[in-house]
Formats: sequence, C-alpha cells, structure tokens
Amino acid sequence: MQKPKLISFDLCPFVQRSVITLMEKGVDFDIEYIDLANKPDWFLKLSPTGKVPVLQVGNEVLFESAVINEYLDESYAPMMHAPTPLARAKHRAWIEFSGGLMVAHYHLTYGTDEAAFTNARQTLLDGLAKVENVLGQGPYFEGDKLSLVDAAWAPLLLRLATLAKYGLEDFTAHTPKVAAWQKALLARPSTLGSVPEGFEAKYIQRIIDKGAFSAGKLAA
Repeated sequence: MQKPKLISFDLCPFVQRSVITLMEKGVDFDIEYIDLANKPDWFLKLSPTGKVPVLQVGNEVLFESAVINEYLDESYAPMMHAPTPLARAKHRAWIEFSGGLMVAHYHLTYGTDEAAFTNARQTLLDGLAKVENVLGQGPYFEGDKLSLVDAAWAPLLLRLATLAKYGLEDFTAHTPKVAAWQKALLARPSTLGSVPEGFEAKYIQRIIDKGAFSAGKLAA
C-alpha cells in the first residue's frame, strides 16, 4: 500500500481529525503544511473546494475529513468505526454535528463583534448539552473503544480546553460527561501529537492577530 500524504494548514481542526486517525492506526504518513492565505497553484489543482485536508494516495486525491477518515478506517486496522450499519449511521450523524460546532467555534474565536461571539457561544453550549445527553459511562463516545466520532470531536474539545486555560470560560462546566470525555481524549498521545509543535501559542496568537472580539476576554 502506498504511503499516504496529508496536505494541511497547521491550525486546521479538520486535518487534525485525520492525523488522529492515522496515529491511532500506526500508519506511516507524510504531512505538508500550506498557507491558506496564499494557496499554491498545485494545491488548488488538487482540492476541488480549495480547503484542507487533502489526502494523496499515489495519484488519487481525497478531500473532506469525514470521507478521508472512513477511507483510512477501511484501509488500515484496527477498525474504529461502529460495527453495525445503524450504529455507523448514528456515528456519522454525530460527526456531522461536531462539524457544525466547529463552525460555531470559528465564529466564537475569530468573529470581530460581540453579537457573533454571543451567538456562537450559545450554539456551542447548546451543542455540548445535546451530546451530553447521548454520552454513556465513557471514557469515549461509546464506551471504552475509541471511534471515528472521538477522532472528529477531539480537535474541538482540545481547542475549548485551550481557551479555558487562557481565561475564556470552561464550556464543559455544566456538562460533566463531556468534561470527562474531553479529559480522556486529551490524555491520548494521538490527540496531543496531532498538532504541530507550538500549536497552543500559535492558536492564541492567531486569535489576537485577527483582532477578534474573543481576544479581549483572554488572560494577558
């Protein structure tokens, strides 16, 4: 099997989903970072959407993190997806749900006005309350086996933990199951190793550099 290559932006949470999956499976892979503000022509020829992640496997190209992760799961052991069609469909729905919350996170962190911040904050709180209602005893989304749902949610939960560390509110304060899930995912080497060195400082600095409303709420 040919060595896969991920094309990434160093702060992209959607790329991180695929890095986690690759690391959990012990796959040898390459990663190349690009500047999304100055996308190379070769990248625009590869990516129909102009977005990352893009996965290259030989001459073939895949895009969209959920699709990439399902390909990886079908190609490399151990299997991380749910074992039955109904359970897989349920998991896909919660992966899609997490994507919506990642969009809210983007508006929370990079929006320049208070209204955008307030609306995104409420969307995140409401979303976490909904997933709280479907979580079991943990430590992961569906018990003691890490799944593609966990790989999809880990980037968001990592960023929320970082924001809390730097003085923004703890978004999991009223969702104890989500808080325990967050702790379990952040304890995994694949979550911590799925971001480049210096990620935390770069993430916070980007919020400040964007002149975001949330920057005023971060601890000095």
